[in-house]
Amino acid sequence: MKKEYETVIGLEVHIELATKTKLFCGCSTAFGGAPNAHTCPVCTGMPGALPALNRQAVEYAVAVGLATNCRIAEFSQFDRKNYFYPDNPQNYQITQWHLPICKDGGIAVETPQGQKMVGIHQIHLEEDAGKLIHDEEEDCTLVDFNRSGVPLIEVVSEPDLRSAQEAVCWLEKLRMTARYLGASDCRMQEGSMRVDVNLSVRERGSTVLGVRTEMKNLNSFRALIHAVENERDRQIARLEEGRPVVMETRRWDEQRGCSYSMRSKEEARDYRYFPEPDLPPVIVSEEWIESIRRRQPELREAKMARYQSQFGLPAYDADILTLEKRLADLFEAAAALCGKPKKVSNWLMGETMRLLREKGRSAESLDFSPENLAKLIELQESGAVNAPVAKQIFERIFAEDADPEAYVREHHLKIIGDEETVRETALRVMEENPRPVEDYRQGKEKAAGFLVGQTMRAMGGKADPAAVNRVVRELLAGLREGKG
Repeated sequence: MKKEYETVIGLEVHIELATKTKLFCGCSTAFGGAPNAHTCPVCTGMPGALPALNRQAVEYAVAVGLATNCRIAEFSQFDRKNYFYPDNPQNYQITQWHLPICKDGGIAVETPQGQKMVGIHQIHLEEDAGKLIHDEEEDCTLVDFNRSGVPLIEVVSEPDLRSAQEAVCWLEKLRMTARYLGASDCRMQEGSMRVDVNLSVRERGSTVLGVRTEMKNLNSFRALIHAVENERDRQIARLEEGRPVVMETRRWDEQRGCSYSMRSKEEARDYRYFPEPDLPPVIVSEEWIESIRRRQPELREAKMARYQSQFGLPAYDADILTLEKRLADLFEAAAALCGKPKKVSNWLMGETMRLLREKGRSAESLDFSPENLAKLIELQESGAVNAPVAKQIFERIFAEDADPEAYVREHHLKIIGDEETVRETALRVMEENPRPVEDYRQGKEKAAGFLVGQTMRAMGGKADPAAVNRVVRELLAGLREGKG
């Protein structure tokens, strides 16, 4: 009888915090600078340089802890984690091991099997390492210390996840939470969110954990899914063959679709942790915690519920609009300005999403103002512009945040509401197109649609479609009755 196996997954998620300066010095955390441009004696580990803790980093860590239902430690401290690697300038990392700032939390996530609570063992503060750059042409490895000392939180989950899909659901929820808080942009492609996967398998029904492996620095959901499924299958194959799973650190190769062993898995004793002598303990008073709690923004679940109750939006609209905080902020500001939340929702979910897909951009990159979207909605609602013209205007708003009122004036796009002008144009079109006029007389209703379209075209698309339709059909009806 073939054995059935269960996958057990725990994640360690490194999230770069959105501070303007590093964790223990005043160097910039900006992404993309020239190599080693954002460095100083502290973040390059020069002898005698002393660290000074960034207060904003502590506040971001507490904010994420509160949002993930963690217990915030009023007393925490930093430790030295000793290891030797070229991108680690001090030959140790300043982190929190014995007394982390957040403990015992959890996030409820919607998985394909329903809602599930995934525990968080701890969240701790630490500094990032530098970055190794391998130059194949010169056959050498260079070190860029710009990232060295950038503040991180490491979110360590409990081993509560059972599949790659559950892991992705949990990560998406964590990433969205950090973004809503403004604690991080979590751009995996830039390395500001990186994931280590601890995975083991065991016979289904067993309560004993199997031997785990760790895969380091996965930087996309796609890589995570492939790495988890591959490692699960690899471990099961070894057990089926009667070979043991070795506790080790592995690296996932996305191009080859497989992982390979990096080194045997270290234990805490291998790092020789001891309290960081150059930093005092971190004291977070109850008053400080409460002040951070009061400043916590509304998170996605609460926002979704409010959009349905306050604005009367369907659940589908609320779900889409809250996927990115930038989109939600645009919606709320524009709805407040024009008082038409469903119209705002339609523009954001329709034309905005279409243009984002075409341009290959994400919602967080949206940079047009809610004022201009609200103005456009008012123009269309008042009848000053029709739907095709409104779409044309919105493309300029999307591209360059154009003022729709000024754009209408400059391009003479205001609707022609003079019915006499519409009638004159329709008569000219009918004279120029006798065949469809005769078709209509013979009972072919589709001919009226053609004449309506030609009239709209003759008026440069600036006429009221309803007025054009009404006038053309009145004229055609008159011709049928022998009045034209």
